[in-house]
Amino acid sequence: MEIKNKVALITGGAHRVGKAITLMLAEAGANVVINYHTSAAQAEATAEEVRALGAKVLVVQADISKYEQVKAMAGQVKIWFGGIDILVNSADRWEKSPFPSEDLGPWERIIGTGVNGPYYVTNAFAPLMLERGGGAIVNIIDLSAWEAWPHFTAHAVAKTSLLALTRQFAIELGPTIRVNAVAPGPVLAPTDYSPEVRERVAARTLLNRWGSPEDVAEAVKFLVEADYISGETIRVDGGEHYGHRKRDPI
Repeated sequence: MEIKNKVALITGGAHRVGKAITLMLAEAGANVVINYHTSAAQAEATAEEVRALGAKVLVVQADISKYEQVKAMAGQVKIWFGGIDILVNSADRWEKSPFPSEDLGPWERIIGTGVNGPYYVTNAFAPLMLERGGGAIVNIIDLSAWEAWPHFTAHAVAKTSLLALTRQFAIELGPTIRVNAVAPGPVLAPTDYSPEVRERVAARTLLNRWGSPEDVAEAVKFLVEADYISGETIRVDGGEHYGHRKRDPI
């Protein structure tokens, strides 16, 4: 798909990896819709950067775990742009979910945003994409889709579910809409990581370094443009998923 002059919706597109994807699509010539939940100031700041690139931008507040808000967002986007051609499901909640626990709040919040959210958004916007003759969807997962992470039960379940949804959406929406996923590794360190922890994480990769949000954005761009790829996942992790082999000589 040629990105220029297309319309792209990025959930969680105001900051971090979502912002890099938003700016990449705008730089490639797309007009963009930035969805955010609570990051209003960051969404407006990103929108200003998009305008500086010469692209049109619509900023929409919506809690994607609430279907009524998603449907309202779809209606607003249809009025502004007539629909979308590209959808990037990037929004998630990064928090621990201890197990077992009496507090079910983390589970409900994370699953609401990470599983229900992409389902609701895709369900609401796929008809608009079909009306325009097709499109491309890219879901952002991570390595927890294949491995368990201590203290992040809900997050791992959400990303595993989104991997399954990627394949399911590809079957349900093909051949008109292609659906793929990108799985970032260490591209953006949590703020509480010390220099020592950052070094240990880098050493787990085959490239011995961290990547960047822009590395993820480039993979998204590739999948949007690659017209004969659907139902697939690209890992952008510097080889972290094989990094343990460096410590296991045969």
